[in-house]
Amino acid sequence: MESLNRMAIELVDEALEYAEELNIGGYDLDNEATVLDFGLEFAGGIEAGLLLTEIQTAGMATPSHDLGELGGAPVPFVELSTDQPALSLLCSQKAGWELTTEDFEGLGSGPARALVAEESEFRRVGYTDAFDLTALAVETDQDPTEAAAEQVADLAEVETSGVFLLAYPTASHVGSITNAARTAELATFRLSELGYDPMDIVSATGRAPVAPVAGDERTAIARTNDAIAYGGTAHLTVREDADVFDSVPSTAAEGHGRPFGEIFDDLEWDFTEVPSDLFAPAKVTVDVIGGPTYVYGETDEELLVESFDL
Repeated sequence: MESLNRMAIELVDEALEYAEELNIGGYDLDNEATVLDFGLEFAGGIEAGLLLTEIQTAGMATPSHDLGELGGAPVPFVELSTDQPALSLLCSQKAGWELTTEDFEGLGSGPARALVAEESEFRRVGYTDAFDLTALAVETDQDPTEAAAEQVADLAEVETSGVFLLAYPTASHVGSITNAARTAELATFRLSELGYDPMDIVSATGRAPVAPVAGDERTAIARTNDAIAYGGTAHLTVREDADVFDSVPSTAAEGHGRPFGEIFDDLEWDFTEVPSDLFAPAKVTVDVIGGPTYVYGETDEELLVESFDL
């Protein structure tokens, strides 16, 4: 298998080459790490969001963008498909790196995680990457610092000059797009957490509405989670039948039915207290090769209309 980081860096080079056209910016820190600004000082946009999604999945998933409707209003949707869900979604796209230093805080996703490979997903999949350059997408409202880049370099065992940090706030065009693109990932992760072998998930497709860009991070975090839990739909093709498929959609969660803004407020925005089964698509089809097809869950357009303030 080709290195996830190698494939991602080819796309990072594309982002740097077409930065002006993508409405993004790039610069080097004093320790020679490279920062790509996908929404902090630069506006970003649709194409920037789709390219960042490709980087997050190491080029092993295909994102697309179209126009749908919610509550009678035209609303953009993002769809993502992959034939390598274990690698592209669990070992790359998943937001599993809490990048925290004395002067920086952000949530990291992308192939840099595969160079560290300490999360349980990597043991389930049996994959560890090795490469001398690495990319980490960081969801943050702060400019990445040298200390943040050094943490990535140390844990990934690369030089700081080989670190590329792709930064964007949740409250940005890119933030809304890349989060909507996580629908297939969350369905795959949820099924894996239920004990299903991720290597038996043959393909995954997910689709969700793109949340309107909020004026602050908390509203943006709530909206982008609502977009998937109440408007996200996913299709998984799998090899083996199982009795856990009905627990994959967010509708199976006990706390389902309330907007995330209320849930987060009640828990004082302590994300570790949020039940993990809420982070899943609203509706899921599981197609067993040579066997039955299951459909579980339902979307909640009314809740989304309220969340999106349509």
